[in-house]
Order: sequence, then C-alpha cells, then structure tokens
Amino acid sequence: MQEILTRLGRHSLLRGASLLLTVLIAIYLTVVIANWGGAMDDARRAQIRFDVTQQIYANPEYFQLPQSELQRLVDERSEAQIRIEGLDRPFIERSLRYTRNAITLNLGRSEHIMGDTGSRMVRNILLDRLPSTLLLIATAELLLFFLALFGALFLSRRYGSFLDRLTIGLAPTSAAPAWFYGLFLILIFAAVLRVLPWGGMTEAPPPRDTLGYALSLLRHLILPVSAVIIGAIFSSIYSWRTFFLMYSSEDYVELAKAKGLSSRAIERRYILRPTMPPILTSFLLMLITMWMGAIVLETVFNWPGIGRLYYQAIQVYDTPIIVGVVVIFGYLLAVTVFLLDFMYAALDPRVRLSMGGGRR
Repeated sequence: MQEILTRLGRHSLLRGASLLLTVLIAIYLTVVIANWGGAMDDARRAQIRFDVTQQIYANPEYFQLPQSELQRLVDERSEAQIRIEGLDRPFIERSLRYTRNAITLNLGRSEHIMGDTGSRMVRNILLDRLPSTLLLIATAELLLFFLALFGALFLSRRYGSFLDRLTIGLAPTSAAPAWFYGLFLILIFAAVLRVLPWGGMTEAPPPRDTLGYALSLLRHLILPVSAVIIGAIFSSIYSWRTFFLMYSSEDYVELAKAKGLSSRAIERRYILRPTMPPILTSFLLMLITMWMGAIVLETVFNWPGIGRLYYQAIQVYDTPIIVGVVVIFGYLLAVTVFLLDFMYAALDPRVRLSMGGGRR
C-alpha cells in the first residue's frame, strides 16, 4: 500500500507538472498575441510620450521656455517613464516578465474597466467576477449530470419505448450551443410572458435581507441554467443510455440475474459502476467545453461573470483583463483535467493499478 501511495503521489506530481507546462505555454502565447508581437508596447510608448507632452505643454510654468527646451523635457521624462515600465528592454524579455506576472495574476491596473467594488486592479476585478461564473456553471452542470444520469437509467429500462425514440430524435438538438436556446427562453419567458427576468444576477437594487437575495438569485438562475440543460441533456441521455444498454448485455449481468439479484442491485453493482468512468469522462469533457461557452452565455444573460468580463475587455481592448481571464480559464481547464484523471482512477481499479505500477 505504501508503495502504491508513493507511486500515486509521483504520478500526481508528473501529471500536475505536465498540465502546468501546458498552461504556461498557453499563457505565453496569449501574451504574445495580446501584444501583437510587441506592437502594443510600441503603442504604449507612443501613448506615454503623448501624455508627457500634454502635461508639459499644459503646465504654465513652462510657457516661457523655448521650443528646444520643451522638447528636451519631453524626451527626458518620456524615456524615464518608459524605463520605469520596462518598455526599453527587448520584447522577449518583456514577454517573459509579462508571462510571470500573468501566472500570478499580478497584472497591475486595468486600462478601462472598473471592478464591482470600485477597484482598478486586475486581480481584484477577476476575483469579483469569478464566484458568479462558478455559481452558474456549477449549478447548471450538477443539475445536468443528475438529470441526464437518471434519465439514461430510466430509458435503459424502457428500450424502444416512445420516450426512448423521442430522446433519440431530440439528441441532434444538442448541436446548438446553450446561448442559442437562451435567446428563445428570454423571448418566451421574459419578453412575452414576463414571468422571469431576462438577465442579471439579482434585482436592482439587490434585496437587503438574505432570504430575499437568495430568492432573487434563484429566479435569475432559472433561464441560464435551463439553457445549459436544454442544450446538452438529450445527447447526454442518449449516449449514457447507450452505455447502460451495452453493459447490461454482458455475461456477468446475465449471471447476476440467474443468481436472483434484484434489478436495482444489478443496476447499481454491475451496470452503473462499470459505466461511470466513460460517463464521467464525457461529462467533464462537456464541462471543459462549457467553460469556454460561458463567454457568450454570460453575455446573452448579462450575467456578471468572467465570461462577460472577457467580452467587455475585448470591446475596449483592455489587454490586462483579457490576459487575466485567459489565465483563469487556463487554470479552470487544467483543474478539470486533473480531477478527471483521479476521479477516473477512483472509479476504475485498472487505472489505480496502472498508477501504482501494477501487481507484482
């Protein structure tokens, strides 16, 4: 057991290191692209020179100075500010420094966007918006997982029924993204029926009492969560129901039936347990896709998360915010893959033996 735990820990370190390397490469490429290969730094140097020129020429103390002296002051102060910001160094050195700052979310101040608490620090803005995204995605994906799981079990017992054929027919509807269904939900329930709010996280202004705030939050969650569920539930039920049907035809299931085990016990021990690894894999891969889809979904529902923040940053080209959101998404994707690896091992003994080096 000690040897297995040791090798499992070694596997964890190697897996974590490989994922971290992947995230580092992705962040570095993001930094290079966001800076247009150094062109944005040239624009920042030009902006610094412009701001210094405006300050000097607008200062009454310098009105009597000759043009050559004013130009000398502009050059000196511009160069000093450029050195302070490190813009006088080669781009490769600057890009590595930017990457190091991005990894730690030490991205300084945003250029245009202010946080909910009034802060202009990129780290604070991201931390303000991240809980909203986690709340939305976690609620939607957990509901989707359990609804699809129990729906697939239900249909696997009724193979060929009307509901089974209906689910198969509706499975292609999952090709459309969640925000597509969100538009129709907004049109029906917010614009026409006016029974649900179309966007936002709570009412404006938010209720002061805890219960009122929670109820308002739940009402605003209904439409975006429903859009996520509608956009994926039929294909999930269809694919997972197929897994259950495949495993229910195995010889050991027939043997369990011959022993007189109840259908519930057979489902739990011999069908549900071996099918959980592929089901969990497909679910977490769907979750990875959902992280990136949150950008459009949150924009459609005006949900104040990092997805909408990313859209806002692109509109005003706020480079620090753009890089920060990409870093957050990179971390979320890496954590999801890391959890998938170990949840798969917890459910499949063959994977645990492989991590532990096998039996001897």
